[in-house]
Amino acid sequence: MNYLRTRRSRAGNPKGGALANTIAVVFCLVWVFPVYWMVNTAFKPRSEAMTSTPLFVPKSPTLSNFDAAVNQTTFYRNLWNSLIVVGGTVLLAVVLGMFAAAALSRFRFRGRRAIMVAILVVQMLPGSALLIPTFLVFNRVGLLGTYAGLILAYVAVVLPFSIWVMRGFFLAVPVEIEEAARLDGASTWQILYKILFPLVAPGVVASSIFAFIAAWNDYLVAYTFMKDQDQYTLPVWLASFSTPITGTDFGGQMAGSVIFSLPVVVFFLIIQRKLVSGVSAGAVKG
Repeated sequence: MNYLRTRRSRAGNPKGGALANTIAVVFCLVWVFPVYWMVNTAFKPRSEAMTSTPLFVPKSPTLSNFDAAVNQTTFYRNLWNSLIVVGGTVLLAVVLGMFAAAALSRFRFRGRRAIMVAILVVQMLPGSALLIPTFLVFNRVGLLGTYAGLILAYVAVVLPFSIWVMRGFFLAVPVEIEEAARLDGASTWQILYKILFPLVAPGVVASSIFAFIAAWNDYLVAYTFMKDQDQYTLPVWLASFSTPITGTDFGGQMAGSVIFSLPVVVFFLIIQRKLVSGVSAGAVKG
């Protein structure tokens, strides 16, 4: 009855629905406009990008900015660095987070609550506050300027989130499913891989998305931990379009930003299907 009353009230007040839709459209335009301006500037020649009067559509569209960005000497090297670091971060964060979440949700041991509180506390700390201590520790153990050091630095940031998210998915899985699998002779590894993993797949996907974006977009840690230009990742590469001598090449920087954004969009589109299929996966089929 309440549902029918709500439907009738909405149908009887078309002005309220139109106002809500208008506000939603305005907010969408505000959020989308920076992305549009980035793409718009990427196709402008330098003369149009530097005009005092904004041009919302390029008069003479060009691909020269993309050509200049891709043909920079360190682009492919920095792209390779980003792929290695992001891949290692996502893999470690997901694997370690899944095992830790399974232990915290399925086993009872002394100090379990203290560990969960510590995870929350670490998650609330800003990454910049941990930058200097992490730098000093990594410098002492010789991890600065290495892929392993940068990957571990990112994993330390995203792992608490991964553990907390996946723990919630593990808690949502009924214990009776595991007990039934044990009665059928399944081992602990078989239960984790064949039963629990498909059921907590949405949590794994959410954690992988967070880890991917955190490692892919970071500038400060990569710039601080890596020693020379050949070791930098793509966010640091984007900063090379601004120099004290020539100023900022806005067209090239926006073209580089478009190229930089594409892997995130593609990754999310691929993972989104896995997220939907993971939600629909169940123990009956598993």
